[in-house]
Amino acid sequence: MTATTADPNALKGEDWAGEMGVKWLTHMDRFEGMIAPIGDALLARAAIAPGERVIDLGCGGGLTSLAAAKATGPDGAVLGLDISLDLIDAARRRAENHPNVSFVCADAATVALDAPYDRLISRFGSMFFAEPYAAFANLHALIKPGGRIDLAIWAAPRDNPWMMELMGVARSHIDIPSPDPRAPGPFAFADLEYVRGILAHAGFSAPDIEAYQGKQAIGGAGASPDEAADFALASMAIGRALAEAGDDVLARARADLVSLFGQRHVPGKGVMMANKVWLVSATA
Repeated sequence: MTATTADPNALKGEDWAGEMGVKWLTHMDRFEGMIAPIGDALLARAAIAPGERVIDLGCGGGLTSLAAAKATGPDGAVLGLDISLDLIDAARRRAENHPNVSFVCADAATVALDAPYDRLISRFGSMFFAEPYAAFANLHALIKPGGRIDLAIWAAPRDNPWMMELMGVARSHIDIPSPDPRAPGPFAFADLEYVRGILAHAGFSAPDIEAYQGKQAIGGAGASPDEAADFALASMAIGRALAEAGDDVLARARADLVSLFGQRHVPGKGVMMANKVWLVSATA
């Protein structure tokens, strides 16, 4: 079988202010369930103290913001930033009874705040800036001197079987061009030397970096192979690319995904696939 060449537009960078934000909102419970253990590891490492003022960059539906707010207590405050108004609206509804949490729809690359914050955290929200050097310089200005930044970023795709095996299925049906490894996207910060250079340019200290490795439930805890396949195709860029190739291609790819996920399915847990994440900490 000859693979179909994907439409480059179907593989364009994520539009978090529009399409991707809506997709995350539509599948928010499954997305959050899939990466919740990583968010827990990020917050444990950050060790936010009572009374601190915290920015949650790329806060999505606000789950990490609420967890951080629990750590700051009533004397602290958490501000969630996201470029998607749809997600900010959802986060505000979720936090209605939490007076120490607020949310702003803004581009963190350019946003200005009234006073610098003690801390900045981000669970996979820092890799999508079109101009990362300028964006991180702006983030530095949002944090008081000596304040700390804690990021969770994906390690290289080759170290993330959940992505590599899923892409392998897609590539058996369509030709997918190799992306610029530093283009805005989930794996833009896989090269740690690149990350170190961005942080140094912005004025942050040399970062302390720790690897997190585990398994994540594709489509959320307890998802069946069919549910995980439908989630992947509905929420990830490969689904759009496969759909552009036609219904027959999409159906064959879905069948292959169900087969793959069936091999990785653990009863009572879901479709468990290995991941690797860098937890990065630096001071302003």
